[in-house]
Amino acid sequence: MSHYISFPALGWTFHVSPTIVEFTLFGHEFSLNWYGLLIALGFLLAVIYALKRAQQFDIDPDRMIDVVLVAAIFAFIGARLYYVLFCDDRAQYFENPIRILYVWEGGLGIYGGIIFAFIAGLIMCRVRKVNAPAMFDLASLGFLIGQGIGRWGNFFNQEAFGGNTDLPWGMTGDIIQSGENDSGYVLTDPVHPTFLYESLWCLLGFILLHILSKKAYKFKGEIFSLYLVWYGAGRFMIESLRTDSLYFGAMKVSQLVAILSIIGGVALFFLLRAHANTLPKDLFAAETLDGVKIPLDESVDTLEGEGDALAGEAAEETDAEDSAELAEVVESAETGAEPPAEQEGPAGEGENPPAPSASAEEDAARRPDAADSQDAAPESKNGEEPAEDEKDRKTGPAAE
Repeated sequence: MSHYISFPALGWTFHVSPTIVEFTLFGHEFSLNWYGLLIALGFLLAVIYALKRAQQFDIDPDRMIDVVLVAAIFAFIGARLYYVLFCDDRAQYFENPIRILYVWEGGLGIYGGIIFAFIAGLIMCRVRKVNAPAMFDLASLGFLIGQGIGRWGNFFNQEAFGGNTDLPWGMTGDIIQSGENDSGYVLTDPVHPTFLYESLWCLLGFILLHILSKKAYKFKGEIFSLYLVWYGAGRFMIESLRTDSLYFGAMKVSQLVAILSIIGGVALFFLLRAHANTLPKDLFAAETLDGVKIPLDESVDTLEGEGDALAGEAAEETDAEDSAELAEVVESAETGAEPPAEQEGPAGEGENPPAPSASAEEDAARRPDAADSQDAAPESKNGEEPAEDEKDRKTGPAAE
């Protein structure tokens, strides 16, 4: 079936359909829709961007992929549950829960996807030892890319638009005029293309936060907190124009969540900044034992590895010393010689003096006689040697 979308004031008309192609496979009909394709494209571009910048945020790309894959699954689940809980037909889902799985009938809430994605991401960051604030900063930039592109799926479905408007960019189309996807507006008059407003808002936010992350990134968690404020403020204003909103009592759910997002983002910004001021200046790397800087999410493992390596080296040196001493003892035992004395330090400090040898004892025994002869020599030269000494020298040997 052919569909069209037009901008009457601009004179633009586009013949587009929500479905790209339909085909039958094994007796079942399948279709490829613009909505799903654009969401997938936005997700792909967000992942590519994150991979390019992961190391700049001190995140290991392999660990990041693990976090992203799990978070993406829970984001889809959260988006579906958010819609089921707050839509007008939720009683039908409770009566027949299997209908919750009929996602092809439509019904996803972006806020539910964001909330579930960040909760799952937080858990996975702890499991994979990834710095959570840095991961959330990078994920926020990716979300803005995905949301900015994915919103164009609403354009092809002719949904997520606002009330009537006389502005030049007011749009209409055959599905809009049929009232199939919405109500509460004049069917024949142009309406606000709120999907376009949100797409532009997200892309503008991405540009600003991307520049901030390059030029003035002060602390981890900064981008994430500013994302909450930026998206919350934009969504609050845009939601006021929409006529297909989900309600909680008399208030639009998306506006309520937007207010909480803004408050939470502001509080988180100041809390993380205050915490960052108590940390060392270099928040993005830790130094190893040899002075090389490494990412924070790898620092613990690396430092532990270095500690183990140093302990291993010390153990090897001790073993080598013990082996050398044992070899010396064995060699001494084989040759019959005494093993060399250990030298524990400088002479005179904590070492026992070596035992005197036999020749040393003889020298010591002769030294007193030599001293006596030296003392007596001058007296004999003067002829004043005592007679008793001379008599003793003469009679001594005979008496013995």
